[in-house]
Amino acid sequence: MTDASPLQASSGEDGASYIEQRTLGALAERMGIEMIEFTRERAVATMPVEGNTQPIMLLHGGAYVVLGETLGSMHANYVAPEGFVAVGVDINATHTSSATSGSVVGVCTPVHLGRSMTVHEIVVSDEQGRRCSTVRITNYYRPWQR
Repeated sequence: MTDASPLQASSGEDGASYIEQRTLGALAERMGIEMIEFTRERAVATMPVEGNTQPIMLLHGGAYVVLGETLGSMHANYVAPEGFVAVGVDINATHTSSATSGSVVGVCTPVHLGRSMTVHEIVVSDEQGRRCSTVRITNYYRPWQR
């Protein structure tokens, strides 16, 4: 028998408590990602452009992916079946615009929440509301073992 995953949501645990208890992780903290909404229906976070740019001062493409993976993986674990942990098996991003200042917001919504796999779409927009990147992450649920 397996113990509950450390990412397992407690019965009735709300999203804010879930994030506060587990944190977003060291990389997300280093990149300045802040969760602003976390429910069973969606997750929303912001990330500053400053400090996350490539040499030509555009938000680094990998930064969009880190934001997307943070949102998609945390949400997949929040809704995981008891005794399972979500692990990423695929991620891709299509960048359609470039953020150069301020912050971006990522809105993560589940596309598929299955018994063994989840798919989330994360739309990342700049402060003007322009879509900059669309990230899709697939997580596989595997049994949690200590």
